[in-house]
Order: sequence, then C-alpha cells, then structure tokens
Amino acid sequence: MLKNNSPTHLYGFADLKSLNERGPLVIKSGKGIYVYDINNKKYLDANSGLWNSCAGFDHPGLVEVAKKQYEKFAGYHSLFGRLSEETLELSEKIIQVSPFKHGRVFLCNSGSEANDTMVKMLWMLNKRRNKPEKRKIITRINGYHGVTLAASSMTAKPYNNEFGFPLKDFLHTDCPHFWKNGIEGETENEFSQRMALNLEKLIQKENPDTIAGFVAEPVQGAGGVIPPSKNYFDLIQPILKKYNIPFVADEVICGFGRTGNLWGCETYNIKPDIIIASKCLTAGFFPMGAVIVNKEFADEFTSVSEEAEEFPHGFTSGGHPVGCAIALKAIDVIINEGLLDNVKSVSPYFHQRLNEFNDYDNIGETRGVGLMAALEMVKDKKTKKPFDGHLNMGDKIANMSIDNGLICRPLGPAIVLCPQFIISNKQIDEMFDSLHKTIKSALN
Repeated sequence: MLKNNSPTHLYGFADLKSLNERGPLVIKSGKGIYVYDINNKKYLDANSGLWNSCAGFDHPGLVEVAKKQYEKFAGYHSLFGRLSEETLELSEKIIQVSPFKHGRVFLCNSGSEANDTMVKMLWMLNKRRNKPEKRKIITRINGYHGVTLAASSMTAKPYNNEFGFPLKDFLHTDCPHFWKNGIEGETENEFSQRMALNLEKLIQKENPDTIAGFVAEPVQGAGGVIPPSKNYFDLIQPILKKYNIPFVADEVICGFGRTGNLWGCETYNIKPDIIIASKCLTAGFFPMGAVIVNKEFADEFTSVSEEAEEFPHGFTSGGHPVGCAIALKAIDVIINEGLLDNVKSVSPYFHQRLNEFNDYDNIGETRGVGLMAALEMVKDKKTKKPFDGHLNMGDKIANMSIDNGLICRPLGPAIVLCPQFIISNKQIDEMFDSLHKTIKSALN
C-alpha cells in the first residue's frame, strides 16, 4: 500500500476519507485467486477483481490466446460491415450457449455500454413502429446497471442524486428483498405477491403503452447480493407478458456461471427477451459487453434498421478481435475446463461457512447463491437497525480485511464475497477464517 493518496489519479467508487488516511492498495501482479501489491504482500481476492476474474489472474490458456491474437491481428472495429472473423465467431458462440435457440448479438466494451445500447434499440424500434411515446424503462430500487447516462438512470442508488439522475422516462419499482422490506406478519410468498401487485399498479399508472421495457438482474449484485424473494420472477413475468413489455435480464454479474448455472435466468426460471452480458464473458482479461436478443426481437429490430438504412450506433473497440478471441476461450474455459462444475461443487461448502456468521449479534442476515454472497451488518439484530452512517462499518471491515490479507467489498452495511470459480474448499476456509478474525476485531 502507498502511504499517501496519489496527487495525479482520480478515484472512482472509493471512500476518499479512508483513502486519504490509508493510501491506495497498488497491485502489481496476480496468481490464481491471489494478488500481490508493490511490496509483495499477498492478498486473497474474494471479489474476483470486480466480479469478473473468474478463472484467476494468470490463466495460461487465456494469456496464450491473447498473445496469439495480437500477433495475428491486433485490432479492428466492427462497424460499417467490416469486422474480424473472431467477432463473428463470438456472436455465434454466444447465441449457441445462450438461453435463445436463435438471436443476434451486439458487442461493446462494458455492461454499462450494453445497457445504453439496449435502451437505444428499444427506443428506435418503438419510434419506427409509430409508438414514440413507448420510452419508459422500469428498473428496481437498489438495482445496478452501470454508469453511462441511461445505465445511471436505470441504477436506482442514492449516489446518482449527485448527477441529477434519473433522467426522464426512467422509473424505479420495489426491491424484492424480503428480509429488509417485508412487513411484520407477511410471508415471503405474500411479499412477492405484493411486489408483483406494486409493479402492475406502476405500469397501469404510467400507461402500459408508454413502457418500453423492464430490466432486472437475476440477483441484485451491487445492491448487496440480493436474491429475489420466493416466486418473485414467476409472479412478475405474466404481468410483463400481459402488457407486452419486454423483459431485459441484466446478466452482467450473474452470467457465465456465477449463480451455479451458466445463466442466472436458468437459476430463477426467467424467460427474457434480451440479455445483457459482460464481466465473466472475458474472465476479466479484456473489456467487453454484449446485448443478446432473441429471434423475435432480432427480426423486428433488423427490419427497422433496414428501414432506417442503418443502426446509427457503435463503439470503436466494440467487437475487438483480441477481446473476441479471449471471450471465445473464456467461454470454453468456464464450460469445458470444469469451472462451472467447480462452482456447483464448492457452493454448498461456501454457504455452509457463510451461515456461521448468523450466530453474530451484529450480523442481521447472510444471503446469496452460487459463488456470490453478502453479510448484512446491523447495530441491532432484532430491529434490523443499521450502524450509524458515520461509523461506516462496512468500510471499516473491508480496510481491516486488507490489513489481514483479504480483499472483500463493502456495499453500504453489507460485506460482499464473490470469489473466483477456481476456488477450493481449502481457500474457502482461508477466506472465511480471515473474515471471522476481522469482524470479531472490528466489533470489539
């Protein structure tokens, strides 16, 4: 760690008070699930970088593919009908492994860009179909969908007030977090029914003919790893069908294995019209995002694009041949080198160790699915009252964890864990033993 904040770097999503006191953690290398700082101190990274480095930081096959592609063809765009063969191969592969039998793929550089692209696709389609008023996008409180303009408006987090978001036409409905938002005496199924009813009331209030789409993560990741309440998606999907509202599944975090299935949609029986993917698509070895659309949507959008003579949208590095070569290899690694199988294998033990924290007086809830989980810190377990904001308990624990050689992520009062798909039971023990030590120390 550096002793001081760098005078030349601007830091995003960082607790600046803590950063100014402690300095940044400067990482120089990684091996497996571990990273090393400039002083050669070793850390177990329980966050997979930022959800994405699922195959570890030095997978030799991914490194080799990147090297070979740089030697073959180092870079090109995918605009104007000119693109690399790797770009086409990746689109075919994504559809092959997607929940869709047929469809199309638009490639970009991040989940944020993918979500902005998706919004523009919906708006263009509706405008061309003489439904210009059909523009409103519904997302959920505490959902996270990125940091570009449309994605920020979709992200219903308090910090976006700093920028004056949401923009017009972006609506936020309830967060399906039963532990936090359930009413006394309400069963979990009754809670899910209330969530569905509230969604339908919002649609009716706004006029269904003005709603362009509903966007949801299978598990709210940056909201603090919030799995849906029981039967939630089973209840809301018929409502969306009733009003002919496209369902967009934001699989940026859940996609490519994080929940124990290749797609979070499989885990929760979601039948989306559009899927947003990123992160594990390249196993963290290259920036990439993807909009994946089913055949029905693809056919209709292709038709309106032909009417307009083009889809006037794209990114210089979208569909980059090196990124596409890496993504092709990453998908192969996840499916055929046992990474997805390992997620399924170690998840029960991961959650067994996680549940130990339910015995703590200051942990209100443990939650998660697959290799994604969170611990919710509370001042009072009975009332679920959080610690006072100025105590910043999440950041305190995260900082102390770093001192103890563990990287975990604070999300408000929650501590988030999302280790690499290659983690072993022994390393799970290492991770949770360290976290036990840190939390006990922080609470004393």
